[in-house]
Amino acid sequence: MKQSGMTTTLMIFIVIAMAEIISGEDPYRFFTWNVTYGDIYPLGVKQQGILINGQFPGPQIDSVTNDNVIVSIYNSLDEPFLITWNGIQQRRNSWQDGVYGTNCPIPPGQNFTYILQVKDQIGSFFYFPSLAFHRAAGGFGGITVSSRPMIPVPFPPPAGDFTILAGDWFKQNHTDLKAILDGGHDLPFPDGLLINGRGSNGFTFTVDQGKTYRLRISNVGLTTSINFRIQGHKMLLVEVEGTHTLQNTYSSLDIHLGQSYSVLVIADQPPQDYYMVVSTRFTSQVLSATSILHYSNSPGTFPAPPPGGPTIQIDWSLNQARSIRQNLTASGPRPNPQGSYHYGMVNFTRTIRLANSAPIINGKQRYAVNSVSFIPADTPLKIADYFKISGVFSIGTISDSPTGGGGYLQTSVMAADFRAFAEIVFENSEDTVQSWHIDGHFFFVVGMDGGPWSSDSRTSYNLRDGISRSTVQVYPHSWTALYVPMDNVGMWNIRSQNWARQYLGQQFYLRVYSPVNSWRDEYPIPKNAITCGRASGRKTRPL
Repeated sequence: MKQSGMTTTLMIFIVIAMAEIISGEDPYRFFTWNVTYGDIYPLGVKQQGILINGQFPGPQIDSVTNDNVIVSIYNSLDEPFLITWNGIQQRRNSWQDGVYGTNCPIPPGQNFTYILQVKDQIGSFFYFPSLAFHRAAGGFGGITVSSRPMIPVPFPPPAGDFTILAGDWFKQNHTDLKAILDGGHDLPFPDGLLINGRGSNGFTFTVDQGKTYRLRISNVGLTTSINFRIQGHKMLLVEVEGTHTLQNTYSSLDIHLGQSYSVLVIADQPPQDYYMVVSTRFTSQVLSATSILHYSNSPGTFPAPPPGGPTIQIDWSLNQARSIRQNLTASGPRPNPQGSYHYGMVNFTRTIRLANSAPIINGKQRYAVNSVSFIPADTPLKIADYFKISGVFSIGTISDSPTGGGGYLQTSVMAADFRAFAEIVFENSEDTVQSWHIDGHFFFVVGMDGGPWSSDSRTSYNLRDGISRSTVQVYPHSWTALYVPMDNVGMWNIRSQNWARQYLGQQFYLRVYSPVNSWRDEYPIPKNAITCGRASGRKTRPL
């Protein structure tokens, strides 16, 4: 009897252990970062850069779908600091978004730990400092989210995976650039372009002849769209900000501010060194920078000068953008085709039209959305909302459509119902290309064209395989239309990815609200949340 009882107890223990393994938590990945100032020379001129663990750019975060990513940040700067995670959706968890509307900054000399989960995501993204004008000093880095082993990927595993962080750069320190903006002026033209923190030929990517490589390319610049190309090589587009694409081949790609693309490149040319080129788009003066694609068996020679690329051709770029579409038969982060979500069959319940403008307010250059130029409140909006602190912001302080009037200053917040399905139309009457990002959500790009938008424009919408992403461009004197599932409760930043425009007011917050106080819809305030402003001294509840 005693032996039988021991056997039964052992069997129960085994069953419980197996159940815990089967329903166990997703893996954890831990990162500890020390944020400091340091001397950098990206364009040959000494500057004060923002380093993470002494690195510029910062360390890369490599993760797998549903991983819990724990990033402990020590702020060794002499001013407050925040990092945001461009394209990471923060499902039910806008507390971790890392922008001032949702988080109190990390004070100098203090620590804060972000607890992120890359829930139901795959793809290529990046992080960067969101406060003040720190983004102009560095502090950015790449994020990769790989598919889980059991999820099929629509291309064979590449021989290597390279992250390319490219964008415009200024020789002036970020404090000087911020002073220009605070003085009511726009930024000057950039001084150059960087690839992974270095100027021309400062970075080399080594490949083996005959093998295929994945390049994850992000535009981490401040003000300028870029074009990317590789001398003598074609690029097979496979992913855009978390969505597998139709696998079209391109000689060059336009990448607008804040956007990320993945391409496959076959090292199928004679063994030499080849130029990888980025150049500015839609600018009267064209800046360019190069890196080297080095074949491991190359004698170190180049076949020709770097290849030229498009400059101001808007129609060329528009047609390319329309060709970027979803791969409906590929699995996403889950083992089902991406096309199983039939966005074109969902009736939208609201149309939001957003027009950018550049008003002069109180004698200073500002930028606005539907005539409202955003000014930060004295308390993060999400914190104030949670503690029910009145007077920090008001819902409905930005309209659903352009007003046609001049600009004014306001802490603008728009209300949205949880699980609503909205049509958002960005309208650009200016002469420059715009780039827009929505935190916490993905959206379907259903249309873009020149001229004014009207309800008749819907007849040209792509309701079948429009690309799903989180950052989209709007061409000069044009519109871009999106379908957006409001499926993530929280306080979310909608912003220009042109960081001068964002800093001077071209942003607002979307409050996606659920009346049900349930963890199913939104996580509670984190135990380690920093409180500040009118919420100083308030106690958070533990997770």
